Amino acid sequence: MKPTIVLVHGAFAESASWNGVIRRLHTAGHRVIAAGNPLRTLTGDAAAVADLLDSIRGPVVLAGHSYGGAVITNAARGNRDVTALVYVAGLARTRARTSPT
Repeated sequence: MKPTIVLVHGAFAESASWNGVIRRLHTAGHRVIAAGNPLRTLTGDAAAVADLLDSIRGPVVLAGHSYGGAVITNAARGNRDVTALVYVAGLARTRARTSPT
């Protein structure tokens, strides 16, 4: 089973910015979803993408552009169906964790 590819745009963009990539991936036989990134907070944006991931059956490859890289890094946490993270000029920043040292 081919993975579903989920594309996450960065700041100052929208999901339509992936249209050229989507056409190429569809031509290659992939199922592709361009996620709407709310662009509010890293925690909230990652939660929105994580909710989308919960609706997908089977393996998932996440691709994030720019700020979308930080979003996919956080959205993928704990999701066993995410098989790969792809960063396109992306950030891999995670949200700060509060834990005793």
